[in-house]
Amino acid sequence: MTLTSAPIGVFDSGVGGLTVLRALHAHLPTESTIYLGDTARLPYGPKSPETVRRYAREASDFLVGQGIKALVIACNTATAHACEDLAGHLDCPVIGVVEPGAAAAASASASGAIGVIGTRGTIDSGSYETAIRRLRPDAVVRSRACPLFVSLAEEGWTDGPVARLTAEIYLRPLLAAGIDTLVLGCTHYPLLAPLLSEVVGPGVTLVDSADATARATAVLLREAGLAAAPGAGAAGIDGPRGAGPSREYFVTDDAGRLAEIANRFLSAEVGPVSRIELGA
Repeated sequence: MTLTSAPIGVFDSGVGGLTVLRALHAHLPTESTIYLGDTARLPYGPKSPETVRRYAREASDFLVGQGIKALVIACNTATAHACEDLAGHLDCPVIGVVEPGAAAAASASASGAIGVIGTRGTIDSGSYETAIRRLRPDAVVRSRACPLFVSLAEEGWTDGPVARLTAEIYLRPLLAAGIDTLVLGCTHYPLLAPLLSEVVGPGVTLVDSADATARATAVLLREAGLAAAPGAGAAGIDGPRGAGPSREYFVTDDAGRLAEIANRFLSAEVGPVSRIELGA
């Protein structure tokens, strides 16, 4: 396998990172991918930064052992606490979800009034606020933790009265503050994007950090000379090299649960899901 045909490694604490994987497949259809969900140890949000960094190193070391050419941290908490550490630890390019989402928001906002929604861990870290203000010092950033959105996304309750009322309650203070841009700072939230767009109205631009991360990954691979050639494939579960890009899936707990949710998150059937242990 040549370096350009090697897979992109993607990891998350659970299944939310599948929205990043979906965006990668859409923007980089010739790239092979390996997804790892650390489902035995989720959620990362309540864990200490030291613990998150340890978990992230173990996940990334596993993926590097699979021969990846680049690592995408498809977890906001792991990005906030471990992206810099992993960039110094690994020999391959590393990209997280915070900087691309922050850059897209800073560019999209006309007034500089930007809202950020995410899990409690991500919001408490202040990572998006810091990244946005670094790019746009005049920005006024309002943040709100929306933990119930994760459960709604995983259960498939992405529309209907329960989801709508929850969104209206969560977003009311941000809309009252006059935001013109809203960052979906959790990888589960893109599944709720159609509903959230209706709730915030046409005057507010939604920024999907998963989509922004996929676009940034495409740029990174091109600039590093690592992009797969059109029609290139890698050895993997979908066939031998040259037969098309491979898609591999690993979890640290129930493989059946990931397969069930992945079919909904990716809008496609996934191949076999393998269970592994990290930190043993």
